[in-house]
Amino acid sequence: MEKFVAKTICILGRQPALGLAELESLYGAEHVRPLAGHAQLDIPAKDIDFRRLGGTIKVTRLLSVLPDNTWEAVFKYLTDKIPEHLRHVPDGKFTLGLSLYGRDLSVQKLNADMLGIKKAIKQKTGRAVRIVPNKTMQLNSAQVLHNSLTKKGGWELNLLADVDKFYLAQTLFVQDIEAYGGRDQARPARDARVGMLPPKLAQIIVNLAAGPLMYEKSVDPARVRILDPFCGTGVILQEALLMGYSALGTDLDERMAEYSKKNIRWLFDKYPGLSGQVDIEVADATSYQWPGFSTIASEVFLGRPLNSLPAEDKLRKIITDADLITRKFLANLQPQLQVGRAFCIAVPAWRKPNGQMIYLPLIDHLTDMGYNYLDLKKVRREDLIYFREDQVVARQLLRLKKTGK
Repeated sequence: MEKFVAKTICILGRQPALGLAELESLYGAEHVRPLAGHAQLDIPAKDIDFRRLGGTIKVTRLLSVLPDNTWEAVFKYLTDKIPEHLRHVPDGKFTLGLSLYGRDLSVQKLNADMLGIKKAIKQKTGRAVRIVPNKTMQLNSAQVLHNSLTKKGGWELNLLADVDKFYLAQTLFVQDIEAYGGRDQARPARDARVGMLPPKLAQIIVNLAAGPLMYEKSVDPARVRILDPFCGTGVILQEALLMGYSALGTDLDERMAEYSKKNIRWLFDKYPGLSGQVDIEVADATSYQWPGFSTIASEVFLGRPLNSLPAEDKLRKIITDADLITRKFLANLQPQLQVGRAFCIAVPAWRKPNGQMIYLPLIDHLTDMGYNYLDLKKVRREDLIYFREDQVVARQLLRLKKTGK
């Protein structure tokens, strides 16, 4: 076995387990390792397709591993090395930012030390540098983009503290939050009553489903057809098309199918280079026979939206309804799947005020239904839960495969 040599660090989002799972699905467990709540890969950063990653905020190039985990030693290293490296950067406007992960340090101290680095650069090179001030220990995506820190004339350096060392990395790519907002909030057909699947989560679901197809077999994306049997307003279809896949969506509600069609027409107008094929039909996921598809990426029926946990009898009814629909769907799907084919669905889970989860009863009976978990090596299956602190209904991601029975 070849030795793992880290080349890239991916800075993960609010729920790092989802980002780590996505990376493992796309690139294989042998190429990914956890690092202090983030991920390192032995793949060059320039080869990471960051636009398709919903769970990665920044893709960075590993520059150095510093064998001292004290801030004083790191600050001295930066003060010495940044002016040295800037001598090889063409003259002109230059902007520098720094994000610090995994180390307690006041924002005031960090900003003061960055001004010290600015002074050292001026003294050693005669060059003027603008420092991006930190509002928190890490610069957010908007700050990185607004200050052009991934373009010529800008650097964002990232320091990640591990047990006995610091990792120093330079940001090459950062999530374009305006683009995400533009294809979420600006979509012409939306319905808050059915819940709104975030585009980033849709990307993760698609990648958990299609990753093995793409990176184990090097399939042309256009030949991969993503099926969403509960397509709603078409968010998963949209993200699949943006990744270069073809898509097939069905929904029992005629209004939702029309919403999807309207949103997909808008998407093709907004991104004229899209070439994937898409079909959208009105159909019942518990009985429909879908034409050819490669894999399934879907958010199934979540039950009605909740602002707070209802009384026990009402919650039991909501859970029973969601469980029944999902069971019927999986029973209908099972004979239509290839043995061993990976797919990913998001099913509802309900958060109690103490943070404990209530899961669908069917979770304990998947084997009886002809499915096995397609487990990941770097992430536990129980950690594949998407939620926000103010939400009652969470989404449990099930990465499954059909058994050989």
